[in-house]
Amino acid sequence: MPVKEIVQAIQGRAAHLALRLPISWVNLLTGPAVTVDGRILDARTQWLLQLLSRSGHPPIETLTIEQAREECDAFMPMMSGALSPVGEILDRTIAGPGGRLRVRLYRPAATVARLLPTILFFHGGGWTIGSLEAYDRPCRFFCARTGCALIAVDYRLAPEHKFPAPVEDALGAYRWLVKEADGLGLDPARIVLAGDSAGGNIAAVAARMLREDARPPCLQWLIYPATDLAMASPSHTSCGQGFLLTHVGMKWFRGHYLNDLAEIDDPRASPMRADDLSGVAPALVYTAGFDPLRDEGRAYADRLAAAGVKTIHREFDSLIHGFAGMRGALQAAARAMDDMVAGLRHELAQLSR
Repeated sequence: MPVKEIVQAIQGRAAHLALRLPISWVNLLTGPAVTVDGRILDARTQWLLQLLSRSGHPPIETLTIEQAREECDAFMPMMSGALSPVGEILDRTIAGPGGRLRVRLYRPAATVARLLPTILFFHGGGWTIGSLEAYDRPCRFFCARTGCALIAVDYRLAPEHKFPAPVEDALGAYRWLVKEADGLGLDPARIVLAGDSAGGNIAAVAARMLREDARPPCLQWLIYPATDLAMASPSHTSCGQGFLLTHVGMKWFRGHYLNDLAEIDDPRASPMRADDLSGVAPALVYTAGFDPLRDEGRAYADRLAAAGVKTIHREFDSLIHGFAGMRGALQAAARAMDDMVAGLRHELAQLSR
C-alpha cells in the first residue's frame, strides 16, 4: 500500500475513534455550544469541525482541481458509514449530449416489484468535484432504505465542462431513463429527480425544464440545494465561515462553473430566478441550519409553494452542509437521512393511491 494511503487509513481510524467518544466527553472537549441565528450546532458536528480545524486541512479554494477531487474521493467514503446491502450494482455508459456518459444503477435487495420507482441522483461537489465512487455509500443507503432503484449520473464537471454541461447531461440522462425504463424493470411514471448541493441545483433545474415532457418526473428530492448563484442570502454571511462549506468556497466553485457572472441570472444556473415554477414536480426540500445555502433553499421551497407546487420543506437546524455524506460519523446526520428517506417513501406511497 502506498505511504499516502497508509497515512490516510491511520488518520481515518483515529478520526472515527475521536468521533465516537462518549457525548459527555465531547461536550467537555468542544467547550460552549455554538449558536447562530437562534440555532444550536450539534455537539458531535462541532467536535468534527474542531478536529478538521486542528488537522491543518487547507481550505478548498487553495487547492488545485485535481487535489480537491482527490480530497473529496477520500473524505466521503471515510465519513459515509458502512456499505448498505443492495441487490445489484451495474455500471454502464449511455449516449450523452457531450459524448458517452457513465451511470451506475443500484437495485434494492429482495424486491418483487415488476417495475421499480427510480431515483435519478446527481451528486454534490460544486459542479467541480464529486464522483460515482465518492457517493457510492450514500447511494447504496438511499437505494436500500427507500426500496427504489437508484441511478447515479457521472455528469461532466467544471472547469473542463462549464455551464450548462451538467444540466444538459441531466436532461439527457432523464430522457434516456424514460425511454429505457421498462426494459430495465423501472417505472417511467415514477422517476424522482434527486441531488444534494450542486446536485440539488441540477435536479431542480431539470425538474422545471422537464415539466412539459410526456413523462415528467414524479417528484424532486432536493437536499440543501444551491438555488441562487448570486449567493447573497443572509445565511451566506451568518454561516459563511467555520461550518465546512464557506462563502469563499462557494465563490470558488461558482468561478469554475460559470463562464461569466452574467450567467447568474440564467434560471438554468439559478433556479430561483425562473419566472414561472408552476407545474413542476412536487418537491421535498431539505436544508441544514448551519449552511450558507440554508436561506436560498428555504426561499426556493417558498417559491415552489407560492406557484401551487406541493412542497414539503424541513430544516435540520443543528447540522451543516454535506451531512448526507456523514452518516457514519454523526448520529444526527444518520437520523436526518432516515427522516429524508421516510419522507420520500411517504410521498411515493401517496402517488400510488
